[in-house]
Formats: sequence, C-alpha cells, structure tokens
Amino acid sequence: MNVDVLVVGAGPAGLSAARELRRLGVGSVLVAEREAEPGGIPRHSWHTGYGLRDLHRVMTGPAYARVLADAAVAAGAELRPGTTVTCCGSGAEGVTATLTSARGIETVHAGAVLLATGCRERPRTARLVPGDRPAGVMTTGELQQRVYLGHERWPGRALVVGAEHVSFSAVVTLAHAGARVVALVTEHERQQSYLAFRAGAALRWRVPVWTSTAVRRVDGRERLAGVEVADLRTGAARFVPCETLVFTADWIPDHELARHAGLGLDPGTRGPTVDTRLRTSAAGIFAAGNLVHAAETADIAALSGRHAARQIAAARGEARPAPAPVPVRAEAPLRWISPNAVAMGAGGRAAPPPLGRFVLRSQEFRRLARLEVRQGGRVLGRSGPVRLIPGRPVHLGARWLARVDPGGAVVQVLVGA
Repeated sequence: MNVDVLVVGAGPAGLSAARELRRLGVGSVLVAEREAEPGGIPRHSWHTGYGLRDLHRVMTGPAYARVLADAAVAAGAELRPGTTVTCCGSGAEGVTATLTSARGIETVHAGAVLLATGCRERPRTARLVPGDRPAGVMTTGELQQRVYLGHERWPGRALVVGAEHVSFSAVVTLAHAGARVVALVTEHERQQSYLAFRAGAALRWRVPVWTSTAVRRVDGRERLAGVEVADLRTGAARFVPCETLVFTADWIPDHELARHAGLGLDPGTRGPTVDTRLRTSAAGIFAAGNLVHAAETADIAALSGRHAARQIAAARGEARPAPAPVPVRAEAPLRWISPNAVAMGAGGRAAPPPLGRFVLRSQEFRRLARLEVRQGGRVLGRSGPVRLIPGRPVHLGARWLARVDPGGAVVQVLVGA
C-alpha cells in the first residue's frame, strides 16, 4: 500500500496533523492507532479545559477527542483504529512501515511518517518501589480508563503518588469512583501544581499533600493493604493503610517505535531528537506532540502536530537536502529542552519552533531565574524572569535564533547567575 503520509497515533497531535496535511493538499493520509478508538488520553479524561488554544473553546476530554477525530475524517484522512505499527525505516525511496491489525500484516510505503505516539506515566515497577504485588496499584491512565470507560467503582482509601497537575486530576477521578483520598505524596519539598488546584483539593475533598515523602514499600497479598512511607527530612517511616495506590506523572515518551527505527534519542526528553521543523535523525520521519515533550497539555500537543504537518508539506517541495541542524542542549539544573536542535535553511536562516518557543523542564525549584542562551563564547539571548518548578513547563522565546551560527558549536541553554 502506498500513501503520501503515514501518521502513527490518533491522539491530539496525530489527528490535528492529519487534518492539517489534508488542508494543505497532501493527497493520501493514513492514521494508524493501536487503541480501539481514536482520541488518545482525552477519551478517558472527563474533566473540562480541553481545546482552549487550538480550537478556541473549552470542552471535556471525550468531546474534544470526538471533535478532532471527526475533523480529520471530514478532511479526508483515513483512520485505522486497532492497528499497531510494529516497525518503520527510512530509505532512498521514502519510509516503509509494517502495520499489524485484525486484517493481518500489511506493508505501507509512505513519502513521510509522523510519529505521534504520545507518552505514558512510569508505573510502579519502573520506579523500583519494592514490596508485594497486590491488586489496586495503577497509574492515572489506567485509573481513568477503568472509571470512565469501564464504569468501575473504587470505594475505600486511596493514596496518590505525585503532586503535579495530573495528580490532582487523579483525586477528582477517585472521588467520582467513590474512593476517599488519604493524601498526595511527593518527594519534592512542595507541590508542583497551581495553587488553585492545591486549594481546591484541600477545601473540596480535604486532601493533604505530604511533601518530602517517599513510598518505600507496598504491602498486601491479593489486595493492597497499605504502603510504607518515609519522611525524607527525618528518615521516619510509617505505615499508611489504603486499598488503592495511584502513581501519577513521571512521564516517559512512548518511544519504542522510534528506538526500533534507529532514530537518535535525546537523553533529556528520552524521545526522538527533533529540530525546530520536528524532523528526526532519519530522512522522512518527523515526530510531534508528547512524544517529544512529555507531557504538555492536549491542545499544545495538537498545535505541535499542526506545526509538523506544515513542515512535512513544505519538505515535499524541497529539491535538495537541508543543512545539518545545530544541536541545542539544556544545562543543569534544567533537565531538557524541546526541540533539541535548530533547523537551518539553505540561506542560513533558522526555522522557528512550534508556537515560536522552546519548552524546557527543570529539576529544581527556583523562584526568579533568567535563562541564557550561548553558542561558544557568544551570548545569543536572555529571557526575562521565570519560575522553575519540577514537572512544570518553562518557555523560552525564539528571537535569538537569528544569531545562531550554522557552523558553530552546540547551543547551550543555562540558568543565568
């Protein structure tokens, strides 16, 4: 089967890209989605707040997912739910991918591939939390699917690991499921979400946040009995009885397909290395959404998909290979930056990133910090005061791109003195 563009993943980034590709005149666009229905995480995220930046209206997650899927189909894209892309590779004549579904195994030849496989929370096993393996331990994604799609009830006590935005969303989901949340637990010295979320949890559900606290052990045979938590300041440990334990945040990109394709991976984001045009290290393969910046909101992922679609459409008319991109590296206490390279045009002009800005994450709290961009011994730009909070995005404007030397050293982004 031959298509102009294969999109892998039917979440906000993939669906938005598919619609934009068709709007730009790309002939055949195939969207492969391993889940039974398109829409991604918003399908089972029933709270409101979706669609503000991309659709300029506010709606619930399921409604947002339906709008994006319907728009992609109406634009002429073909959606294939229940279809897994098991491998893909770039060659002289384009990109070849293998699709596996109830139809069987199929080979697709595409002019370009967009990876929009999103991200996931690291489960308890990946966080190396020891103890028993009882039922009742899950991530926010599993919790929301079981509550909102499976209509399950979870009465009893629950403990939430994490204190980011999605952690407070888990509190709401648990309340809908009939659970009583004992507390949110974070190893950081303070919670990482907005003060309004913290106040809402405290006033509406009377849920405390235990800071500088870590889960040390899970106890329970067939069913969870409780967990042992430790105060990181004093070392004191105590047992907390609960029947449900939800691990939230601590995002990792769904990068298995990217790794299988041999794409270069950024050590910070742990997703594919992409330049400001969202091109990966392999010709004809692009990446967008939370695969390259885990985890931004759904509308930001959607706008990233649109940006990738425009770059894919533009690349179809380019007669010669583009110059090599200039790498961009975030220095400690910054964890990562995305995109992590600057795409240079034939005339030496740098291409802007999605939304005209770079997104970063910090591993430390800083109340008033200034970001500084350097290449070699030159300062390319400085930001205004920004607040650094682990798990929260920090944005860096792209006006300094005009001063990047295409043949120069790695561009570094640092926290200034």
